[in-house]
Amino acid sequence: MPSTAQGRRSAGLTPLLQHRLLVTLSLGLALSTLWAAAASYYLVFHDEVLARFVSRQSAMQFAYEERLGTLQRALDRTAAERSAERGSVENRLSALTERQALIEKRQGLLSGLGGAAAPIDEPPPPAPVAEPVPRVQKPFPTPELRMGGEDRAEAAGRDSAGRLSRLEAGLQRVGEAQARTVAGIALQAERSAERFRDLIARTGLSTARFDPPASGIGGPLVPLGLDAFEQALAEARRQIEEETHLRRVTAALPFRQPLPGGLAFTSSFGARLDPFTRGYALHTGVDMRAETGAPVQATAAGRVTASEYAGGYGNMVEVDHGRGLVTRYAHLSASAVSVGQRVEAGSVVGFAGSTGRSTGSHLHYETRIDGEPVDPQRFLRAGAQLVFAD
Repeated sequence: MPSTAQGRRSAGLTPLLQHRLLVTLSLGLALSTLWAAAASYYLVFHDEVLARFVSRQSAMQFAYEERLGTLQRALDRTAAERSAERGSVENRLSALTERQALIEKRQGLLSGLGGAAAPIDEPPPPAPVAEPVPRVQKPFPTPELRMGGEDRAEAAGRDSAGRLSRLEAGLQRVGEAQARTVAGIALQAERSAERFRDLIARTGLSTARFDPPASGIGGPLVPLGLDAFEQALAEARRQIEEETHLRRVTAALPFRQPLPGGLAFTSSFGARLDPFTRGYALHTGVDMRAETGAPVQATAAGRVTASEYAGGYGNMVEVDHGRGLVTRYAHLSASAVSVGQRVEAGSVVGFAGSTGRSTGSHLHYETRIDGEPVDPQRFLRAGAQLVFAD
């Protein structure tokens, strides 16, 4: 009986166990199928998945590298632009420094020319002064720029460029003022030289008489290629040299009065009635009223070639002024110089009197060119336009 009951019990549990076994087998089969499918998919599509993954990673890396390259190129371009900008500023600064040095050098040359062309009858004008030369201050580098941010540095760079532009404009104005100054000096010297030339021409003399002898010079013409300022400066120097030469010539001519104060002429140059013969004769000079003992002055610098009693001249002093020009002072009561003595313009050479062929106290005054008497009033009238500093 027991075995029969146990068999029944066993027979009653079999469906449940079978069901569980079935479920277990089904799950196992499903898992096996999934695993097999996954394994099959992995085996089949492994290379494709890997390739896609690698491709995505490569694309990401390329995009990253491309972005880095773009940023690097932007940085390089910005650095190059800043370097070029800084180089441009440095070049402008260097050019400004050289230009300033040139302007300062020219300013020194102008200071040497200033007042050189003043006529002898006018006080020399003050030396022309151009506008003050601005000092160039180097804008780079500065601690402020190094410590500042990018925006601050750019703003400072723009400010430096603006200051350089203002300096360039300032130096340009100074250069133009210097050009005007040197042109004014040349014009002043030219006018002064022309005035001296006119005074000399009124005496009947040619300025060529006083030119220095030509020396042996020559050679091929090789232009210097001077700029406008240098050409103007060369012209100013030429005009000043000419004016200085004519000034010296004028100073050496007998333009002064032989007697102080106003002159009273009692007899002119040329044909006249002789006071003794009452016939026409050549009067080789001019007579001026003078009290006995009045000082008689040299009308120009020179060397005494005669100081003696000379017949009709009475006591006479002759002064050689060079270049064939001689003056004579006659009828003196006494001489104050000796032969060979050097006298300056305005020096007393004797005293008025009535010695020799004379009807009363006066001064007989002559000017001779190359031994021939000429009218002294040519020189006296020209000299009346000059004011001499004694």
